[in-house]
Amino acid sequence: MIKADLTGKTVLVTGGASGIGFAAARMFGLCGARVGINYLADDASVDARLVELRSLGIEAEGFAGDVSKPEEAEAMVATAVASLGGLDFLINNAGTSGGPQPIPFTELDRMTEEFWQQILSTNLLGVFRCTRAAAGALRASKGAVVNTASISGLGVRGSSIAYAASKAALINMTRSLSAALAPEVRVNAVAPGFVDTPWTQKWSDDRRAKAVERTLLKRMAQPEDIAEAMLFLAGGAAYITGQTIVLDGGVAN
Repeated sequence: MIKADLTGKTVLVTGGASGIGFAAARMFGLCGARVGINYLADDASVDARLVELRSLGIEAEGFAGDVSKPEEAEAMVATAVASLGGLDFLINNAGTSGGPQPIPFTELDRMTEEFWQQILSTNLLGVFRCTRAAAGALRASKGAVVNTASISGLGVRGSSIAYAASKAALINMTRSLSAALAPEVRVNAVAPGFVDTPWTQKWSDDRRAKAVERTLLKRMAQPEDIAEAMLFLAGGAAYITGQTIVLDGGVAN
């Protein structure tokens, strides 16, 4: 794990109760930051997650809110900023695939209007809502934003047409937000490939094996691999903005 001294800094991680988000919350916290975890109100795991962080000596708080809903996203960010006493880093990690299994691109009828709305409102508009709501606090701290995109946004086949489109748009929006918030705030993104998360753990053994075989490193990413890049972009990388770092283990198309 790379090291950074984030003593006195604050971070809000959306979708922070599991997977990449929780790994980021833990890593930033171990570097000294006060941590805010955003989670869905019906997520029963968050209490255990907060206990785990606090057992490591990390100052951690939870903030419920669905980023796909404008009022909830804005209220959640405002509450977090007030409770944390400002904001240095925003990790826009909340996202959805829209369902438990990938949808083949050929099955157009399964990608309904409701499916598209769910994907875009969370993966794209949710990032915009949270960033806009946090912009004042981030400008005041000369902070940084890191968005969780995906290699599917860069032309690698994703879990559905809608998901890939949302991540492609997020990569584009990352660059636009970096211009909108410059020079005070840096905005970057990470684009993970196959990561060992609760969602991919539901895949068949054959699908997981094929995903690993496509990588040059011959292993799936762990959430900590992605969190490490987030820490680099937020806590260091002082001259990087508007960029997307690919973290796919060397996927061969």
